[in-house]
Amino acid sequence: MTIHRHDTKARMSRAVIHNGIAYLCGQVAGPEARHGDITAQTESMLARVDALLKEVGSDRENLLTATIYLKDGHDVAAMNAVWDAWVPTGHAPARTCVCAPMPADELKVEVTVTAAISGKDYSF
Repeated sequence: MTIHRHDTKARMSRAVIHNGIAYLCGQVAGPEARHGDITAQTESMLARVDALLKEVGSDRENLLTATIYLKDGHDVAAMNAVWDAWVPTGHAPARTCVCAPMPADELKVEVTVTAAISGKDYSF
């Protein structure tokens, strides 16, 4: 059994790959959007998901699951509008959305995804 860890620090890895599946750590809005509204934060967060998926050899068409954490349930419609535009037609993952505390007060949304990867060259 081989497990590949990507960008590993003391507390966590940004991604872990096992048997062709990439498990990404939670993604939040980048510094440019951390104090923005739910739309700006969701757009930034999903751009970061795209970048990390690319780093590990995957993309949003290969999403398997997504768990979305919202600070405030009233933001679900605005978050869904961004999410629905981001997910490729016909490639929606199994998804869960829950309300939860955020790791920083200014954050409104976080997502964790798993995705299939195309190659077996994990040379990152």
